[in-house]
Amino acid sequence: MIYLDYSAATPIDNQILDLYVKASKEYIGNVNSKHALGVKSRKLFDDASMNIAREFNCYSKEIIFTSGASESNTTAILGVAKTFSSIGKHIITSKLEHKSILDLMNNLSKKGYIIDYVNLLPNGQIDLLDLENKIRKDTILISICGVNSEVGYFQPLKNIRQIINKKNSRIVFHSDLTQALGKTKIDLRDVDLATFSSNKIYGPQGCGILYKRRTLSIGKLIYGTTFNSPFRGGTPALPLIVAFSKAIELANKNLDENIEKCKFLNKMLINGLTKYPIKINSNELCVPQIVNISLLNISNDEFVKELSDYKIYVSTTSACCTSDRGSIVLNEINNNDQRISQTSIRISISHLTTEKEITTFLSYFNIIWNRLNK
Repeated sequence: MIYLDYSAATPIDNQILDLYVKASKEYIGNVNSKHALGVKSRKLFDDASMNIAREFNCYSKEIIFTSGASESNTTAILGVAKTFSSIGKHIITSKLEHKSILDLMNNLSKKGYIIDYVNLLPNGQIDLLDLENKIRKDTILISICGVNSEVGYFQPLKNIRQIINKKNSRIVFHSDLTQALGKTKIDLRDVDLATFSSNKIYGPQGCGILYKRRTLSIGKLIYGTTFNSPFRGGTPALPLIVAFSKAIELANKNLDENIEKCKFLNKMLINGLTKYPIKINSNELCVPQIVNISLLNISNDEFVKELSDYKIYVSTTSACCTSDRGSIVLNEINNNDQRISQTSIRISISHLTTEKEITTFLSYFNIIWNRLNK
């Protein structure tokens, strides 16, 4: 098997799995319980929270555990929209965002909120001048992802923060950093709210984080407040949280080394693909772990299925970023060129990927390409 769909989900790391199992067996007390088992679990929860805070260089009280990135995104955006609606109902976002954000923005627009989508440059980055021009006195929120999940475009969050401070410092800045964690360096000082997910960095599925700057107050999504988490109701999923904490620690510990390896594999992959009459959508402004291509004259669904028959797994871009008209992001950048947006494939690699796997992928790519072209 050759797995090249790491941006969709990652296999759980053995060290992380061992911690999850241990926490599940040995820490059965509810962290909110007053008895000895509860106190024991609470200690483990606090240690995990402090560890994440150290890794993110923030306060532990700024870490809110959720069920995943979609809940974190929804909590952040809906929380700001409701809390600051008396100040304004203008929100700025982009077409680069996760479906949980795009769908929520569509829903908010039906409830009287004004949603502006910042223009994208041909290189995949947001148009900072257009962003600056779109900011108004009644703008309450800007939500721009750090790394796009489909093509890998990296966004300049620090520059966005500078524009916000210049134009309207009251604006809340949220960034979905789900695809950025473990792929590039992160600085939470640039944002007010940020989203993360465990299963993108070799942790278990079902656990996310919403970073919320401690001086920011927004409405909550899930009620049932406990003394442990005054912002988000519900019993903390301790084994998932402990595992996520370890996953973040390992991701940061080996980040530079992993990035360099992915850069090498990325170059190897793109060099092997350039001989085909395809369009390579990912560029030098993308993280090296994601390579997006458009086959142009060949069905991407058919190509992915044929690869799957050889136990090679890639995706037809990201399920959250597509519509009946193809890739939302590629449509936006390429003037709705259907051949580009409807034939795209995402190949997402990892530090776990080997040179042999890339070579084997390119070999079968050639076989399938020649067969389907005939």
